[in-house]
Amino acid sequence: MSYREIYNEWLSNPYFDEAAKAELKSIADDEKEIEDRFYTELEFGTAGLRGVIGAGTNRMNIYTVRKATQGLANYIKKAGEKEKSVAIAYDSRRMSPEFADEAALCLAANGIKAYVFESLRPTPELSYAVRRLNCTAGINITASHNPAEYNGYKVYWADGAQITPPHDTGIMEEVKAVTDYSSMLTMDKAAAEEKGLYVTIGEDIDRSYMEEIKKLVIHQDAIDAVKDELKIVYTPLHGTGNIPVRTILKELGFQNVYVVKEQELPDGDFPTVGYPNPEAPAAYELALALAKKEDADLVLATDPDADRLGVYVKDGQTGEYHMLNGNMSGCLIGDYIIGQTKAVKGSLPEDGAFIRSIVTTNLADAIAKYYGVELIEVLTGFKFIGQKILEFENTNKGTYLFGMEESYGCLPGTYARDKDAVAATMFLCEAAAFYKTQGKTLWDAMLDIYERCGYYQDHVESITLKGIEGLEKIQNILKTLREEPPVTIGDYEVLVIRDYKEDTITDTKTKETKPTGLPKSNVLYYELTDDAWVCVRPSGTEPKVKFYIGVKGDSLEDSMKKSRELGSTVLAMVEKLI
Repeated sequence: MSYREIYNEWLSNPYFDEAAKAELKSIADDEKEIEDRFYTELEFGTAGLRGVIGAGTNRMNIYTVRKATQGLANYIKKAGEKEKSVAIAYDSRRMSPEFADEAALCLAANGIKAYVFESLRPTPELSYAVRRLNCTAGINITASHNPAEYNGYKVYWADGAQITPPHDTGIMEEVKAVTDYSSMLTMDKAAAEEKGLYVTIGEDIDRSYMEEIKKLVIHQDAIDAVKDELKIVYTPLHGTGNIPVRTILKELGFQNVYVVKEQELPDGDFPTVGYPNPEAPAAYELALALAKKEDADLVLATDPDADRLGVYVKDGQTGEYHMLNGNMSGCLIGDYIIGQTKAVKGSLPEDGAFIRSIVTTNLADAIAKYYGVELIEVLTGFKFIGQKILEFENTNKGTYLFGMEESYGCLPGTYARDKDAVAATMFLCEAAAFYKTQGKTLWDAMLDIYERCGYYQDHVESITLKGIEGLEKIQNILKTLREEPPVTIGDYEVLVIRDYKEDTITDTKTKETKPTGLPKSNVLYYELTDDAWVCVRPSGTEPKVKFYIGVKGDSLEDSMKKSRELGSTVLAMVEKLI
């Protein structure tokens, strides 16, 4: 059917509720809007669903959530587990509780027990709950750091990580096979509860999750020594982090934690930020003002589902607050954990591993080399770090020390299998306490790492291309770069081209090729002269094509200058392809 025919079907079919029909009638004269809502179905990709909230097949609503859940239920039933259950969490976004219940009742109608959190919870706690409750799968209703009009639906498997092959493609096929909306199952909530198919969870999981994180503390002595001196400003950005972050810091003994009151309570409209992203400097306006007022040592921000952590740290010499990007904060935490584990225990496991994604800084490689541990690269997406942890467990080969992504996410420990801003907050505050006992700030510690391992600098540029035309342009950029690979990028010569879609690593001089050794993904990576690199990939969650840039300089200023220049060069090169 054409998009117009599907639109009319939603208006006439009694299956769809009156609120959805009223919303659709309000756009009756907007042909472009009707086309955008109905020209395709909201795609269930390898990470689940994410889209703008609203009526239509290309929107997040109870019907697209039910369709995704019916496909998941069909896959779970075919998997053959006798005891089938799914843990469900949700964040502070609009419609999140409703979408969580919709998913739970669809599962219940399919005979699958749903464990639903009593109120909003962070993403990492959902990952933990899947493992703790021995669930077949997990669902998290969140759109992470996207703007307020978005929501999403992430699927996890029994290991606590987001779905990876073969489960991701298997579930995608089952969701795609659900074509008749009226055939999808659901049931009354009271009936589901009576049958034990809808179970509310909360405090018990909260407590055990917190205890698992607290077990990882290395230097409680340092915390005890400066708990009355260290000053911490924190903002949950209207999301799920408020209670768990404040709880963990209080239980460890930190006395001076100042919360940004205007951003403390959950609010899906994100009224003070608009774009609740801890990567965006604009999100810190209120937090920095509070930090300056209280003379705080560090400023922390978690995104709405509390899997990403943003950081500003104070320079003890100038009093200035420096923003740490995800590469910097991840390396700071990773260096602290690995270095202090070695210092306390005297050695590190012979098979110890530091895991990072392919678009994450080469500073991680230098840290791993310094401590004599293996550096392992995986595809972008924390689920691949989780997959590697599972591989270590199944083979008894490899000891997980730390894992991180450039996108402000890391995981200390293996209690969960997704990035955890609650644990990252704990470790960053512990590190701040430890370095404070040595007369240093976190900024001093960051500079020490650069001095020891090299002045690496990394950042991300992106071009937003919305709608049908935008999707075509994004695909065309990657197509052109494959057909006409660059020989140079600015002042840098291209030495090696990694094409993860074609599974090739090509030496541009010898033309020799070898496989990447990783699953296929629509990503191009250019290794350049002078330890520089550029990676191009379409965003999996937003209508963007992203360009990851990495350089190495002789000083912090030199590396920052080189990074900016290479970023400008890449954007200018790509704009010619649009």
